[in-house]
Amino acid sequence: MGRRRLRGHRGDAVGALPEAIAALSQTLPAGPSPEIFRRAKFDRPEAAPALWQLLFRVLSPLPADGASASPASPTSPALEAQVHLVKSALRSQGYPRRALAQLPEDGSQGSRELLLALAWLLARGPLLEQLLAQTRVRLGDEIPLCECEALASAGPLPPRQEADGPVDIRHLQWLMGKLRFQWRNLITSQQEQCALLGKIHSYTRGCHSDRSLGHLSVAETELFRDPEGGRQLLQRLESENARLEAALVWWRQELVFWKWMDTVLGACPLEASQPTFLPRIPTVGASELELVARELQALHEELRGVAEPRRVAWEARAGGWGPEWTAVQRASQEAVGRELATLQRAWEQGEALAQTHGPRRLVKRDAGASGGPGLRAAELIGVLRSRETCLEAVLGRLQTRCWQELTRLAGARPGLLWILPPGR
Repeated sequence: MGRRRLRGHRGDAVGALPEAIAALSQTLPAGPSPEIFRRAKFDRPEAAPALWQLLFRVLSPLPADGASASPASPTSPALEAQVHLVKSALRSQGYPRRALAQLPEDGSQGSRELLLALAWLLARGPLLEQLLAQTRVRLGDEIPLCECEALASAGPLPPRQEADGPVDIRHLQWLMGKLRFQWRNLITSQQEQCALLGKIHSYTRGCHSDRSLGHLSVAETELFRDPEGGRQLLQRLESENARLEAALVWWRQELVFWKWMDTVLGACPLEASQPTFLPRIPTVGASELELVARELQALHEELRGVAEPRRVAWEARAGGWGPEWTAVQRASQEAVGRELATLQRAWEQGEALAQTHGPRRLVKRDAGASGGPGLRAAELIGVLRSRETCLEAVLGRLQTRCWQELTRLAGARPGLLWILPPGR
């Protein structure tokens, strides 16, 4: 009886594996078929190009409209360029296996290593949630909002390092003027966009079926001008619903995939630093806090083993900077202490739970109208002003540092008269 029950569980797991992989593939942007994953386990070369393209779409930022470029799209780079970009992106994110960096640039080999890299990306963070948020169909006019940056203060500046070659002061002044000009163009375009949004919201007042909104958004107004666009919008919504349903199936069958990945990892040759997969999988009988604490402890031990030799090498390299480096290090420790104290006070007062994150829909209401769920403009202005204060402090410190550096460079040239550029 026990053997029959065990065979039944194994059969269920084997049957659930293709379903889990198919759900994962449907959730990812233009994900390959489950057969590609099966061939990648045995390191078949025909599965490598599809996985290179998948990692390229996962690691590369999406366009402004949230659409993912197809492999045959003229804007999509060649396979060799995709391989180079994937290797660079994984290296910058700290991918531990060196075997992937040694794969050929033509993208014809290494399907098992690419499968491990994809699993590493899934295990280290909410990758699917981020991809679903990027490809979400936006019907309303939204504004991104996050109050976490308001708690941050201007940290200490890094120690000054000498330039490798001669520095052209006129070129630096030209770059500063170009940056200021582009900044003004950006502010002007944002002001014009806000003015146009205000006109659309005012002219379409009372046209929305939802009385809590009261007016139409830009996307909804575009449907009146181009009714044929409604079919495309309906297709995008159906595609998004299919991805969300696949994500639900994936989260239910996720444990089966990670058990299968253990067999894939066991088939790979050992390296000095074997990747550690720590997926956030709920376990029966354990609370979420216990799982998070266990995961953080494992990550802490892994980070300590990686960071300790780097810290020793960095201190040995930075020891030649003398008292200046010691002052910067002390200022960094004090800034980190202030940040931790601020976050601790915010958490104790319950402010961390009340912070608003993510996009917020812009809704125009009269001053005397009853406020519905959401964030009022006065509250948003307060949040933006706090962020503006923080950014102005950082900008002032950077400007002071730039002026000091320019003064030092000008003093090194005898007979040169240099006038400080005007302030903001």
